[in-house]
Order: sequence, then structure tokens, then C-alpha cells
Amino acid sequence: MKLELEHVTKKYGDTAALRDFTLTFEPGIYGILGANGAGKSTLMSLITDNVKRDGGSILYDGEDILDLGDRFRSVLGYMPQQQGVYEQMTAESFLSYMGRLKGLRGRELRQQVGEVLELTNLLDARHKKVGSFSGGMRQRVLLAQALMGEPEVLLLDEPTAGLDPRERVRIRTFIKELSEDMIVLLTTHIVTDIESIADKVLLMKKGELVRVDTPQALIASLPADWRPVMGTPSLEDVYLCFLGD
Repeated sequence: MKLELEHVTKKYGDTAALRDFTLTFEPGIYGILGANGAGKSTLMSLITDNVKRDGGSILYDGEDILDLGDRFRSVLGYMPQQQGVYEQMTAESFLSYMGRLKGLRGRELRQQVGEVLELTNLLDARHKKVGSFSGGMRQRVLLAQALMGEPEVLLLDEPTAGLDPRERVRIRTFIKELSEDMIVLLTTHIVTDIESIADKVLLMKKGELVRVDTPQALIASLPADWRPVMGTPSLEDVYLCFLGD
């Protein structure tokens, strides 16, 4: 299982939203850090083929995702940043609808709906309308729909945005438990959301990949003058050092 991006570029007019991005993703959690406009969401949109790239290639197990088409989409789960849900649907009916869009039917569909509801702690709310959900519950139902179809590649765009600390910890725990045998890309500008769960961290700025390494290696790479006088250096120090203006 391998997702390879080679010299991927996306421009909007004269502005490069993503510039010559090259990286290979294998099973594990990849936290993607950067300020607004760093290219995080553009990267997600290119992998899902929601926008067309201007250059480079995106390969899954050696084949371009454009050639794979539905075969790639069948192994892809995507949780968008915006909370777009059908508010008059119950959680169960919404997940059933999303599952059918992914080609699930009958017993398999019912089984997976039950599994993702349980996994995201929404079983007790399965018959409630999504429009009545709190922000945290909406994030969990969006995560649940991304898991329908047992994806091999899971894209999570700002999954904890707007959540209180308790819900953020809960979502992080879900993601960590899901990461075995799956490529997980998680974009965020909240450093603490990925410091404890990411296998590798990507630092992005103005459409470019600045650095990529384990959280521990990135912290160890801090110049001496960026290390705090008191306390232990953290990924927040890494963010400020390499991505701060």
C-alpha cells in the first residue's frame, strides 16, 4: 500500500497553491501542519481529484489515480473541513446513504453502518437527526462516513476544528486507533492535535513542503536559539521556528 506524489503542482492564476510537492505515503498517520494558505486543503483536494493538478503525478500502488478512477475512490475515505451534512437525516440514514454511494448494499451496508456508529460512539444517537447534533457529534458523524467502505487511504481535513478540548481528545483517540493498515493524512493548524499521534509530520508553507520527519526528529532539529530556556522543546517550537513569519 503506497501513495506517491511526484512533483505535484497546482496554480490559481499566478499563485502556486502547491509547488513541486514530492512525497511517498505508506501506512501510518501523517500530520500536516501549516497556516491558512499553506496548501494543506489543496493537497487533499488533489488527492481526492476534486481539483485538477497542473503538473506532476499521483500514484496509488504504481498507477495514476486518474487512470484508477472508481477503483481508487473505492479505497478512499474523506472527511472534509466543512460540516456539510443532510440535517433532516438521522445519523443512521445519512451513513446508509453515504455507504450506498460507495457501492455498499444489503447486509454489508447494515453491518458497516453499525460498526462505524459504534466506533465513533454514536450508537445511542443513531436515530437522531444530524441537524440536532453538537459540533463534536457532527465531526464524529463526518468521520464515520469517511470510514464507510473500509478505506485504505483516509484524508481528514481539520477534523477537530471548532471542538472543545474533550471532543478534540476523543477524535484524536479515534484516529490513532484507526491508523493500523491505513494511510492517514490529517491536516491541521492545531499542533497539539498531532504531536501525540502522528508517525510523521509535514511542515508546509506557501504551497511548499518545508520539512518532513517524526515529531521527535523535528524537535531534535531545532536550532539552539529556538529551544526554550525552561522546559522541554515541543512541536509548537518547531512550528514557530520553521513556519512562523
